[in-house]
Amino acid sequence: MAGGAAVGPLFQAIVIGGLVAGSVDIFAAAIINHVGPGVILQAIASGLLGKASFQGGETTMAVGLLLQWGMSLIIAAIYGLAAARIPALPRRPVRFGALYGVGVFLVMTFVVVPLSAAHFKARPSITSLLENLGAMILFGLIVALTPWLMAKRRVSA
Repeated sequence: MAGGAAVGPLFQAIVIGGLVAGSVDIFAAAIINHVGPGVILQAIASGLLGKASFQGGETTMAVGLLLQWGMSLIIAAIYGLAAARIPALPRRPVRFGALYGVGVFLVMTFVVVPLSAAHFKARPSITSLLENLGAMILFGLIVALTPWLMAKRRVSA
């Protein structure tokens, strides 16, 4: 997936991988936190809206979904564009997807969330950190494996 000829498939892989990974992440967060997906979406919206997001019902859930998918598309685009330029990434999607997930976890946990309007001040347990790390590794795997699987499908078609 290198060069200008791969722009169409690259764009497709970014959109599909980003939306799938972002959607799976919502449900993983719901399972990890023992709450419904709506609460997770409001928590995501709280990064922009603060505590008021939990009073906004379906409107703030929709804001949370748009924010989640927006971030997921950006994260997938970063990986996809890097993979188009670094041949090792698409050759080893499991290894580099998992590593990318670790990087996403670190950036989200220690940069994005602390700089947001979200008010999550409690120190997470080791279990919670490991569960969230696992969810981000899954996210990275989905983002990395999507273009790889799509390329394999095009070759076999």
